[in-house]
Amino acid sequence: MSRIQVIHDPGPELLDRLGVRGWPIWTKEVSEFEWFYDEEETCWFLDGDVEVVAADGTERARFGKGDLVTFARGLQCTWKVLAPVRKHYRFG
Repeated sequence: MSRIQVIHDPGPELLDRLGVRGWPIWTKEVSEFEWFYDEEETCWFLDGDVEVVAADGTERARFGKGDLVTFARGLQCTWKVLAPVRKHYRFG
């Protein structure tokens, strides 16, 4: 099973059921950084273009505006922010 799950253009019913519009917002400029998920994160991208590569090289995903993405607990990866990001996010 993939540790990076992407739903391109999720429907409004799913977004409403999850309550994403009430989650905090995170922003990030164009950059590259390493990250470790000590708990699951789900996020919905309002803007941006991102490529995430698992540290072990087994997974790679690209996503951006409109995408709903879930990162599994324990994932170690590198984020490549290709266009500035603005996203709603929730841990746990």
